[in-house]
Amino acid sequence: MMRTTILRAVLLGLALIWSGMAPAREAAPMAADIEIEKRMVAISEELRCLVCQNESLAGSHADLAQDLRREIRKMISEGKTDQEILDFMVARYGDFVRYRPPVKPTTWLLWGGPFVLLLGGIGGLVLFLRKRGTAGGGAGLSDEERRRAEALLERANS
Repeated sequence: MMRTTILRAVLLGLALIWSGMAPAREAAPMAADIEIEKRMVAISEELRCLVCQNESLAGSHADLAQDLRREIRKMISEGKTDQEILDFMVARYGDFVRYRPPVKPTTWLLWGGPFVLLLGGIGGLVLFLRKRGTAGGGAGLSDEERRRAEALLERANS
């Protein structure tokens, strides 16, 4: 009994020590030049992480995001402008990689899709409420049905 308790405690301790080592990772590399790093952060704030999709490239910890930030640093050190780097990313990954894609026929769905869905939902709700309102207000009772209901009520009350 005592042995199993000690064995469990030792195994639990080892598991806790081992789990503490698991998330340790190497620090993300930074550019030697602070100006290159500032430009890289500014550019990567404009780009969406393709893995996370709701996070900027600058804030993402995904491996792809780290690779893309490394690529941006390399292109900056090669002397490319910010616009050239953004154009390269769009050519490689499409307009979705930008947080603010340009308004053009291929991105109309990105810009207008939420509004179309909202209007469709409101239209569907209005139709549903109209049908529900007319279905509840039917023809009512005929004279014969009204007389029978009154007779039933009188019997129940007496």
